[in-house]
Amino acid sequence: MKKSIFVSAAIVAAFVSMPTSADTVLGVYAGAQGWNMGVEGGFARDEDIAQFGFEDKTNSSFYVALEHLVPVIPNIKVVRTSYDTDGGTNLSSTFTFGGEVYPIDTTLDTNIDLSTTDYILYYEILDNDLASFDIGVNAKQVSGEFVVVDSETQRMAMEDFDGFIPMAYGRVAVGIPGTGIGAYVEGSFLSIDDNSVSDYQAALTYNFIESLALDFTIQAGYRSTTLDIEDIDGIYADLEFDGAFAGIEIHF
Repeated sequence: MKKSIFVSAAIVAAFVSMPTSADTVLGVYAGAQGWNMGVEGGFARDEDIAQFGFEDKTNSSFYVALEHLVPVIPNIKVVRTSYDTDGGTNLSSTFTFGGEVYPIDTTLDTNIDLSTTDYILYYEILDNDLASFDIGVNAKQVSGEFVVVDSETQRMAMEDFDGFIPMAYGRVAVGIPGTGIGAYVEGSFLSIDDNSVSDYQAALTYNFIESLALDFTIQAGYRSTTLDIEDIDGIYADLEFDGAFAGIEIHF
């Protein structure tokens, strides 16, 4: 009992004696990105996926991460990304969707209202001014709706969906001490049977404000997300989203 009390007191004393800075006991990272996104691919209610031509869109991504000094408990990061876009196609085969049957040569317009929320648990394997390395797991929630409309008759069909995809997660960052210049690669990946999902980004960063209380960093890079999925709430999709992004991150 006395030994337990002594150990507890020693731990508390160690935390109290540490200098107070953004990384001492608890660090919070919050960021936002604007993404100029191109889209390729298509979707269906079965394996016969209809390919659509999609418009480039600017979408957004927001995230917050919480890091601490407790070794056993993982850090947590939550990322919310939108993938909304519009497109169209001239059907080369019969397409059934949302209870509607569209014959060959029908011109379809489509709207994708899609978002993902990443719930990431990770550990810092390495963390210093030169390099950092994180590894963990990601539960990616994919949700939204696909809408198709016959451009001639305006006959509409809609399907919504929501599901979780378990993925591996990793992040590697490097920096040049004393310059504020750095770079990182971050991503999640899954490949099981006929399902293949990836989401990665690479960026250059510049830390233009750095203090004990608050850091500001700007980012410029490239992001790619692929969703090759079968039967998430009955939806089949083979979609790829990619393009340049710019963002800002606050660390306090």
